[in-house]
Formats: sequence, structure tokens, C-alpha cells
Amino acid sequence: MKEFNKKFITNTEHTGRVIVKSLSTGKVYYIEAIDDSSYHSIWGDLDPASKKMQGQYGKKYKGSVTTEESLITPENGFEKIHNLFPGESPISYIERIDKEYQTKLGI
Repeated sequence: MKEFNKKFITNTEHTGRVIVKSLSTGKVYYIEAIDDSSYHSIWGDLDPASKKMQGQYGKKYKGSVTTEESLITPENGFEKIHNLFPGESPISYIERIDKEYQTKLGI
């Protein structure tokens, strides 16, 4: 799991991946921003001779991953995978399910 965690949090500013540990229950939650849309702005350098875009730096700094790039999969040992609606706060969601877990534990 240590190697997985290292891979998971590498380049988080590019992937949008975050690990959250509950101080109440000790449970660890993994968050990925998934974006399969194709409407990201692509930016780079305009070649003055060919008038074509070069570099496409926008693809590198999306702050999210695609479904295919996701590391939160059953193959990686994840049993409970929750997909949130656009705009729904992952931290609020974690707080809600962590409170349910606290109730189960009697904390």
C-alpha cells in the first residue's frame, strides 16, 4: 500500500488526487477528480510560420484524471467506490459517511 500511496499522491496538482484521513475514526479516504469531458481549453505556443498550436500545455495541467487513468478501482483493492455529482464537495461527503461510521462504532 505504501507504493500505491506514493503513486497516488505524485503530481497531485496535475491529477487532483488527495488522501484524507479521519481524525475521529482513523479511516482513510482517497479522492480523485474525474473529468472525461473534451471541452478543456488547450493552450500552448502558436508557431508563427505554420500557424499551428504546439505544446498543448492545457492537457498536462487539468487537475483531474480520466476514468481510464483512475487508480480508484476494484483491481487496486477498493471495495466502496462513490461517484459524486459535479459540484458536490468530496470533503462534505466524507464527513457525512464518516459520521455514519462513527455511529456504527459508538464513538
